[in-house]
Amino acid sequence: MNITRSLVRFAAILFALFLANCANQKTVGPVTSNKPVNPYPPGTYEHFKAEPSYPKTHNVWKNDELLAQTHDGNSHIKINLATQRGMLMNNGELVMDYPICSGVKSRPTPTGTFYILEKIVDKSSNRYGKIYDASGSIINGDADALSDTIPEGGRFVGAPMKYWMRLTYDGVGHHIGPVKRYPASHACIRGPRAVMPIVYSKVKLGTRFDIE
Repeated sequence: MNITRSLVRFAAILFALFLANCANQKTVGPVTSNKPVNPYPPGTYEHFKAEPSYPKTHNVWKNDELLAQTHDGNSHIKINLATQRGMLMNNGELVMDYPICSGVKSRPTPTGTFYILEKIVDKSSNRYGKIYDASGSIINGDADALSDTIPEGGRFVGAPMKYWMRLTYDGVGHHIGPVKRYPASHACIRGPRAVMPIVYSKVKLGTRFDIE
């Protein structure tokens, strides 16, 4: 009888331990990610803009079919200084969205409507660039030719501004340059090396530029 009671008591203890262990177990379900899901079809502009990296991304979106139909008679450019993005337009339809880099606070890019005054593929700045000494060493990598002194025997070399499109008579234009994801230029609008030849080929003297 004592053996029977002991067995019953032992079985009860085991059962209680089993229930306690089950209570502490968590149900394991499918692993889910907290990363937001882009609801738009890949490749669409809506998908591009809905990505968390936009507008700071260096990536470019373009509509290849519409790009082929875009020429200097139906194009214009929009620049958004807040997002640091440029947009090639075909009439009112977006052709390409690309990163730009505008002027710093002390030398801001002007806003308003402008028209291309000049186009030069191989252009160098006559104001901003580098100053070399007589031995050929750079002594000023961010020189202003109007205010910085060039030593005897030295020289000033203007910064390259290829695929230049002039917007103002005082030197503001759109051209190839380092595209940081914040304003960093001397008022010009810099664009990527892979993009600017395309933009340049789609515009002409008199093409409208809207900067806001």
